[in-house]
Amino acid sequence: MSALTRSGARSLRSLIPPHPFSLLSHEIDDLINRFGEPWGEDWPMSEHVPSLDLSESNGSLEAKLDVPGMSPDEIEIEVTGDTLTISGKHEEEKMEEDKEKKYHRVERRSGSFRRSVALPCSVKEDAVAAEYQDGVLTITLPKTEESKSHRVAINSKRAAKAK
Repeated sequence: MSALTRSGARSLRSLIPPHPFSLLSHEIDDLINRFGEPWGEDWPMSEHVPSLDLSESNGSLEAKLDVPGMSPDEIEIEVTGDTLTISGKHEEEKMEEDKEKKYHRVERRSGSFRRSVALPCSVKEDAVAAEYQDGVLTITLPKTEESKSHRVAINSKRAAKAK
């Protein structure tokens, strides 16, 4: 009886179409896999693009970028007008020829990246500072005076008449 129930459930599932987004997700994964293999690591989709957070305070903008395993001398920062561009290149580490060591998997990233982001306001290009600690690059971009928020006092006509 339970075997009949299981086979009946299977045939019922075949009558219900899968969720459309599930099909789309599988098609995209398949497309990426088919296109990714022939070109290998040189294909642009295999390029690693680091995560970036951009925050703003009254005095400055702050960009934080995850670049683990890179050294500061492998990273370049450029500010032009209202665009921040960060690029880097990490050379592949040469695996030592060791007769007693057999690699089963090598996944650590090497290669280059280039990330540009539009800034929401003008910054003092000559006062930009960067710090690298524990795989996180923090870039401080001081705002120009025109870009800073200014508090506006509100005059009340009612208060002026009462005096």
